[in-house]
Amino acid sequence: MKKIISLAVLALGLVIVSCSDDFLDKDPQGTLNPATLANADGVEALLISAYSLLDGWEGGWSTGGGAPWNAAASNWTYGDVYSDDAYKGTEAGDQPALELVENYTLDASNPYMIGRWARLYDGIARANDVINVAEIAEDIDAGTKAIIIGEARFLRGHYHFEAQRLWDNVPYVSEADSDVRVANTGPIWSQIEADIAAAAGALSADPRNGQVGRVNKMSATAYLGKVQLYQQNYAAALGNFNTVINSGKYGLNDDYHTNFRLEGNNGIEAVFQIQASVNDGAGAGNGNQGDQLNHLQGGPGGGCCGFHQPSQNLVNQYKTDGGLPVANFNAVDVANDDGLTSGDAFTPHAGTLDPRLDRTVGRRGIPYLDWGVHPGAQWVRNQAYGGPYSPIKKMYYASEQGTGSDTQAGWHGAGNTAINHSIIRFADVMLMAAECEVEVGSLETARSHVNAIRTRAANEASWVKNDAGANAANYEIGTYDDAWTNQSAAREAVRTERRLELAMEGHRFFDLKRWGVAQSVLNDYLAVESTKRSYLIGATFQAKNIRFPIPQEAIDESSNDDGAATLTQNEGF
Repeated sequence: MKKIISLAVLALGLVIVSCSDDFLDKDPQGTLNPATLANADGVEALLISAYSLLDGWEGGWSTGGGAPWNAAASNWTYGDVYSDDAYKGTEAGDQPALELVENYTLDASNPYMIGRWARLYDGIARANDVINVAEIAEDIDAGTKAIIIGEARFLRGHYHFEAQRLWDNVPYVSEADSDVRVANTGPIWSQIEADIAAAAGALSADPRNGQVGRVNKMSATAYLGKVQLYQQNYAAALGNFNTVINSGKYGLNDDYHTNFRLEGNNGIEAVFQIQASVNDGAGAGNGNQGDQLNHLQGGPGGGCCGFHQPSQNLVNQYKTDGGLPVANFNAVDVANDDGLTSGDAFTPHAGTLDPRLDRTVGRRGIPYLDWGVHPGAQWVRNQAYGGPYSPIKKMYYASEQGTGSDTQAGWHGAGNTAINHSIIRFADVMLMAAECEVEVGSLETARSHVNAIRTRAANEASWVKNDAGANAANYEIGTYDDAWTNQSAAREAVRTERRLELAMEGHRFFDLKRWGVAQSVLNDYLAVESTKRSYLIGATFQAKNIRFPIPQEAIDESSNDDGAATLTQNEGF
């Protein structure tokens, strides 16, 4: 389902000059009119509008939140750059506000804060409009109406979930709130869980009208498990994850990289995806607007702008010993060309590596999809600032360029793609289930799930090859063949696997946060990375940084009739 919608928009009327004052008594213009939209077509248009904000883009820079990358729904800023997976990238003068996010010195005025907040709460408002108008629509049968409201409640739950895990103390706004200046007095997990549970109960096994972009019962059930996992309700979460795993509806793609290609859109591993399209008449507005900066500067693809560069720490995590992850992985760096020009001699790392590295990170001497061998600095905007590596998971193939609707277009070049972003994919479900199995004591079931993920990664046909058809690097990956009997060791193995499998997909910081290890892990990371990236010197992840500052603009606009703000700032900001 695409984001292109046709809504009847009321234009602002001109004030007609008159000798009487009755021109002052006018109906509000440009506001939602339930009487106009309380029908099947109107409700459907409202629902599509609510879906349309899944990608975090409202279609104009003048709308609340500004630029699209401030609110990218892929969470590359908040999940990756804010963690140990990625640097901001590019160069110092480009998006300096994002550097403040990366070095943990951001404050409530940072545009990335209001960007994400405004779009999430706009999505919540749109979902509430659907519920209110659907309730009074008379030409929708009860069964269809229940499903529509279920979809809307899922979306409302999703938008609140994103806000909850970013800011912790956020307002929950329901369809019953005529005044949306709601206080943020604490976590809203129970309301989020109620919304997602209601959706799972109301929805059918298949998406309504056969439109794959809509939520269905299994995707809502997976999401419900995720919400419960974040509350450490492991038994309940596991039950929902197992329902999805045993449904027979999903599976793992044979090729790991299919998840990040056009052919993986809405495929067997796609539990719930944000739909993307380009060359559809929308001016690339549906093509991952929030991710368009994350293409190679001076290299293939969009030609702009060199953001979202993988960290050395992440690359080091892919080292293997006997096919398994290395415990002290960050003691020695994987060989890199940092500080070398593309004309300088360089030999790629000779040691053994997990093959998923080169489906996650672009690095010198290794083929970069079908664009040729990555030449290093020539394809990196400012290597001294952002490091030697390039992102790859959101990149399209040269062979896909200019192929009708399955291609790219954008304001700065070819930076928008039709590759869907997975909010939840099946491998994620399996690893969340494995995490729950560890916590409830079923270590061998957890090992089975992790081994299934690693077995897929061991499919040699999917590994990156050189021009001669040989493996492009010294790849080695195996399964955990010894029984898991130690809960702590099993827990660490599952957590490592999540990073290896889901790196650069917007998950990492939120995982560290819910595991309660963010401060220790990220300060260890900064201690080493600050020796490589000078702008990280002195950076510290403080206790307050476990949550983001409530945007000052939102606080200011929450003032009640007495002038007092309804929203309160998070501690420390």
